[in-house]
Amino acid sequence: MNSYDVIVIGSGAGGGTLVRHLAPTGKRILLLERGDWLAREPQNWSASDVFVDGRYTSPDIWHYADGEPFAPQVHYYVGGATKLYGAALYRLRAEDFGELRHHDGISPAWPIGYDDMEPYYTQAEQLYEVHGARGEDPTEPHSSAPYPFPAVSHEPRIQQLSDDLAAAGLHPFHAPCGVRLDEANMPFSHCVRCDSCDGFPCLVHAKSDAEVMSVRPALEYPNVTLLTKAEVLRLETNAAGTAVTEVVVSHDGLPESFRADLVVVACGAANSAKLLLASASDAHPNGLANGSDQVGRNYMFHNSQAVLALSRDPNPTVFQKTLGVNDFYFASDAFEFPMGNIQMVGKSQAPMFRGEKPGETKLAPSWTLRDVARHAVDFWLSTEDLPRPENRVTVRSDGHIEISYSATNEVPKQRLYRQLKSMLGHLGMHHDHLLRHHAYLKNEIPVAGCAHQAGTCRFGTDSATSVLDPDCRAHEVDNLYVVDTSFFPSIGAVNPALTAMANAMRVGDHLIDRLGAGVVQPLPEPAHVG
Repeated sequence: MNSYDVIVIGSGAGGGTLVRHLAPTGKRILLLERGDWLAREPQNWSASDVFVDGRYTSPDIWHYADGEPFAPQVHYYVGGATKLYGAALYRLRAEDFGELRHHDGISPAWPIGYDDMEPYYTQAEQLYEVHGARGEDPTEPHSSAPYPFPAVSHEPRIQQLSDDLAAAGLHPFHAPCGVRLDEANMPFSHCVRCDSCDGFPCLVHAKSDAEVMSVRPALEYPNVTLLTKAEVLRLETNAAGTAVTEVVVSHDGLPESFRADLVVVACGAANSAKLLLASASDAHPNGLANGSDQVGRNYMFHNSQAVLALSRDPNPTVFQKTLGVNDFYFASDAFEFPMGNIQMVGKSQAPMFRGEKPGETKLAPSWTLRDVARHAVDFWLSTEDLPRPENRVTVRSDGHIEISYSATNEVPKQRLYRQLKSMLGHLGMHHDHLLRHHAYLKNEIPVAGCAHQAGTCRFGTDSATSVLDPDCRAHEVDNLYVVDTSFFPSIGAVNPALTAMANAMRVGDHLIDRLGAGVVQPLPEPAHVG
């Protein structure tokens, strides 16, 4: 059995960032990734391959509570879900760390405050080369440093949209974005500012994903080993159940076992819960670290809507994801409860609409799907989903994930949609044409989208109501940690990736102290890749 100081399971926003943070310590680190490297190929930038054929989507089958199967939109690669994310890297608002009253109930407070996370947000923005502009968003929390890179500029149609929103009394801002773009020196820019970013893998490695920004740099250290095609099946403990003693893996279909002083789970909210539940034992009959019966519960993901408006004039924008609006993020005079975040998404391309009827645009037959794409201005609306114990992940007898879920905050979700719809005539759009489409979810049932999933291993100070302590260590298992978005007790209404990255660095500092490790920064040597 191979032994390490730290084993990290999962290489996405949480796990990949943590390994990068720990790499300079010289401690022996094993990174286990169930997927493989995502191939760099022309299909990376093909809308038909990515959105219609699902080339990079896992073949997993999950189930709803009634037993109906569905194909979740999950991606198992080095870099995890960040390989196909839109790289919108927002901080949670400071108020999101406290208790907030919503239409459907209370969004609970975190056991740490924004000030505890702020230095790590700054570090994460630097590591992931975030572009943005402080001072434009009225809800943005205080920060200890400017964005490391200037905001990505608006193209003319989006600049006009920004101007129109401002004229309507709103506060549009440049959305924080993780792309390796140098607009002042494009011949040397990694990013070419293409139309195949949001929801696509980046063929030229110009997206700030966890593979490019964390895993590859970590592998320059000789103490870091990556094993791909290595799915962790269960975690074994000592007889008392107080420490993980063995990590049981199927490596390219063959059984292997590893051990480490510290074990960190970062498989994504659904799969992290699955792993802990599948690791039940005599000491943990309801699942590992599940004495509270909270593992798998409080499953959340944003109550999101992908919608498009039709511009009166063609929208020739190439890189569209540069603008956000948070004027409706909190309660206001217009509505006494938070509604959420509005942001742009990647520009629609005609192949994304395959399967949707032109008649649904209310403009057929005079408009084809290509016409719709040419005039589309695309928005993503996110309303906070509230934690509910009955919204949960369980594991079926066949080993498949089952998700029981009922949406929350439907009223503010619809209010946000109507708010945007009511403004179209003032924004250079066809009045009353705000069309729902599912190119980004590829399924009309939103739970299948799996974007922004969180909350199945919430952290807290009370072991009776939480799985993890404030350091993201399992209350019941001394050497077990969880650093993906499972730890979230609430989700806010902005993209969760930067918070997962920042928290991984925060937990990383705790682990460095626990290991008694300094930063030794050994000379890079060839990486060990399995």
